[in-house]
Formats: sequence, C-alpha cells, structure tokens
Amino acid sequence: MLLANSGISAEYQAVLNSYFSMGIIKLSVLHWVNDGLMTIFFFVIGLEIKREFLFGELKSLSATVLPIVAAIGGMLVPACIYYIINQGEPTSIGWGIPMATDIAFSLGILSLAAGSAPRSIAIFLTALAIVDDLGAIIIIALFYSTDIQISALSCGLASLLTAALFSRYNCKYITIYLLTGLAAWFSFYNAGIHPTIAGVALGLIIPANAAQDMKKSLLHRLEHILAPWSAWFIMPAFALANAGIKLNFSEINDLFTHEGIGILAGLALGKPLGIFGTVFLLFKTGFIKMPESTTYSHFLGAGVLSGIGFTMSFFIASLAFADIPEYLTTAKLGIILGSILSGLAGAFIFKFIDYRTT
Repeated sequence: MLLANSGISAEYQAVLNSYFSMGIIKLSVLHWVNDGLMTIFFFVIGLEIKREFLFGELKSLSATVLPIVAAIGGMLVPACIYYIINQGEPTSIGWGIPMATDIAFSLGILSLAAGSAPRSIAIFLTALAIVDDLGAIIIIALFYSTDIQISALSCGLASLLTAALFSRYNCKYITIYLLTGLAAWFSFYNAGIHPTIAGVALGLIIPANAAQDMKKSLLHRLEHILAPWSAWFIMPAFALANAGIKLNFSEINDLFTHEGIGILAGLALGKPLGIFGTVFLLFKTGFIKMPESTTYSHFLGAGVLSGIGFTMSFFIASLAFADIPEYLTTAKLGIILGSILSGLAGAFIFKFIDYRTT
C-alpha cells in the first residue's frame, strides 16, 4: 500500500503489468503470482489437509465434527449476509469473499494475544481454518471458473488420475508428480478452471499412509521443503502484488456501498456469528461436549479471529472482480478493514479472558 501511494506508484504498477513468457505461456507478473506461485501455495495446503486427516487433529471422526460443522456455519452465514446486502446488484458475485479465513494471521494473533489459552482452542481454530480452506477451494472450483473447455478439462483430470495411480503404488519419484502436476496446471488453465485447483488436488494425491511413519512419507518431505517457501516467499509476494491499493477519499467512500458493507459485515459479524452460533447450539443440545478448560468466551474469540480473511479473501476477490477494477479495489479495502477489525476484536476478547482469570 505504501508503494501504491508513493512517488513510484507508476513503476510498481508497470512491474505488475509487465509480461514475460515461460515456455508457451505468456502472462503478466501479477498473473504469474496469482496463477503460478499460488498453485504452490495451494499445493502446500493440499499436503496440510491430507496430513491432518491422516496423522493430525482431523484423524478422529469425533474430533472433526466440531470444527467441520463450525466451519460450515462460518462459511454459510457470511456468504448469506453478503448476498442479502448485494442482492440484485452486479457485486452479488462476490459472495464467496467473506467466507475465507487466513490461517496464518488468525493463528499468529491467537499465539500473541492468548498465550495462556487452552491448547484445544488452538487445535479448534487450526482445524476450522483447514476445513475453511478446503471449502474455499471447492467454491473456487465450482463457482469462479468460466467457459469450461471439456477436452482440456479431461486432459487435466487424466493427468491427476495418472498421478493418483503412481501414488497408489507408493511411487516416491518427485519428477513424476512434477510432470503430471504441470500437465494438470496447463490443462486446467486452458479449460477455464483456475489452475491453482491442480495444486491442491496434487497435494491431496501425494502418497502417505496412516499406517506408516509420517516422517518417512513423501508428503512429509515435500511439506518440509515447501512450507517455508510458501510462508516466507509466496504469501508475501502475493500480498505485495495484490494489496497495492491507491487510496483517495472517493475510494474510501466506496466502503459504504453494498459491496463494501457486505464484506465488512460478512467478515467482522458473519464469521463469528456463524461459528459461535453453531458451536453454541452443538454444546447446548448436548451433541458435543465442551472441551476441558474452555469456555464460550474462548470459542467467541476464535470465531472473531476467523474473520481475518486476507490472503484467501484477496484471492477470491481477484477472481470475482477480475474484469472490474473499481469493484476489486473496494473489495480489497473491505477485506483489509474487516480483517483488521476482526484481529483487534479477537485479540481484545482473549486479553479480557486472561485478565478475568488472573
């Protein structure tokens, strides 16, 4: 944002809009980041989701019910709030924007503001954010892909099927998965399916078995190699390319449009309402027991922190309003403000809990 509002704003935009080729694909720097680097980011998410289901917090069905149901509530309520506010408007297509939770920022603020919080709350928020990511990926695949070309899609699916067959026989040659992944990415790109879907699908295919030692699996090896690159290079590069909003008073006023209010209300109110409301009903009906050492306040705080959309919300906004720059700018402002409000409010709740219990 500093770059976009400084004296080198024109140079910043020129770099993002400059084109270069890689093989037979020619894209702008912005598209290489959003379609290329983010495929690796989604690949790591796919690895993380599979690891959690095989070895982690989502391994037990009983342990997954609470975060899965809470995540569904936390996706449906913000989407409904946004759509109701934007019903009949051209911006209604952005209903998927406030559904997302940024796992890195939400867990980061939880660790800073709630060092004494029960471990079960961190586990709950982690599992919820993972399910949330999976939901966002499904939403992108189903609703933010355009003009699907069946022949290219078939080639992409065939590439992933080939990778799955190698995985079935526990093939550990990384080159095999790299080649099939590149083929799926290229096919999906030409099919009208967002190519990052190839990344998460391949991540879910990489071989690992709950009966084996996780640390000996190819999944663990690839996650260990790529996770730092995803966290310290790809996510900052994505933010640098997408958060450059040139601010002026007229654009700030756009926050009070249907779109801006829908995103703000979806993130700051819809996420905690959907998550905490679902958790409250599950506990009150006795369907699930509240974990030891936790209170309703802990789950309220987790629900509020889930309103930090940032990375995934930016990504969905860039798909929903790719051809409408003014709507995209308003969406980014709404995401940033909604995420800041959610982060501050969530931190305050956890600090208040600590104060009350000391």
